[in-house]
Amino acid sequence: MSDADAWAKACAEDLEAEKARRRAERGEEPGTPAEEFRKLFDAVAEKVSGALGGPLLGGQAAGTVQQVVNQAKALVEPVIERNPQVFDHLAAAGNELLAAYRSAVQGQETRWTRGDTDGTEPGDPRDEKRERRDEGRDDGPGTGQHIDLD
Repeated sequence: MSDADAWAKACAEDLEAEKARRRAERGEEPGTPAEEFRKLFDAVAEKVSGALGGPLLGGQAAGTVQQVVNQAKALVEPVIERNPQVFDHLAAAGNELLAAYRSAVQGQETRWTRGDTDGTEPGDPRDEKRERRDEGRDDGPGTGQHIDLD
């Protein structure tokens, strides 16, 4: 066995050991996006049934709430079963949106910590033009001569 093979095997073993340690530490790993959606839906349905079926509403209303929850489950389950890849795509899209949001926020935070809230980078020509305008003397493209409009 070559050194590269031994190294790859050792890395794979270390990775599996780390995964096992984390599983033992935190419990089970998250499932597929479809399984996680099913768990979320079940948890929300349980909370809705508990909250609306409890002391807030009478026995008749509790039965109605449970019936609505069961009907919603009956509608959602076939969608999850037939289209699990949709949830993979939604999860990937969510990760892309999160990455874009982080990028935008990090850029803005950098400008805020520098004290620059107008969005320009240091040394940007717009800064010089803004400073001249703010001082009341704009050396724009004109000749600098006064034009009489009367």
